[in-house]
Amino acid sequence: MTTTQLTVTQHAVLAQAIHHSDGKLDSFPDNIKGGARKKVLDGLFNRALITTNGTDWFVTAEGYDALGCARPAPAPLDADPEIEAAVTAAEATWAQEHADTKPRTRENSKQATVIQMLQRPEGATVRQLCETTGWQAHTVRGTFAGAFKKKLGLTITSEKLEGGERIYRIA
Repeated sequence: MTTTQLTVTQHAVLAQAIHHSDGKLDSFPDNIKGGARKKVLDGLFNRALITTNGTDWFVTAEGYDALGCARPAPAPLDADPEIEAAVTAAEATWAQEHADTKPRTRENSKQATVIQMLQRPEGATVRQLCETTGWQAHTVRGTFAGAFKKKLGLTITSEKLEGGERIYRIA
């Protein structure tokens, strides 16, 4: 565990904020004014012991830790009935819209579709595979080399008929 070395003034400022004003830096020792106050704030801020909301300074969780004080518990959120009702309605609508859609599984993925097409006796062309999957030609060819040959160990054969497109099959 690392201890944070604080000056006497930094310690006093943090302790005052933690123990007397719920973490808000609202008072400084009387002898700390102007440039000295800015130096104290900069030193604490640069070490992430305090933060600002643009107008006021507040002790961070690290600032509480530096003094060995328990961090404050976050305020509980009050449920807003209007928001809860809107969320429930949106979830119900979504569930209704997606009730008929079958979740994608390994059996009905694009990769499985391509494998099924390549297992047909007539095989498949890159153009047919692109139309079926929505992939571009380079994606189809990359899938042959990467997923099918290297990862799945499939053997892809191809033949080009005279005047026609190249036909791919799984051997």
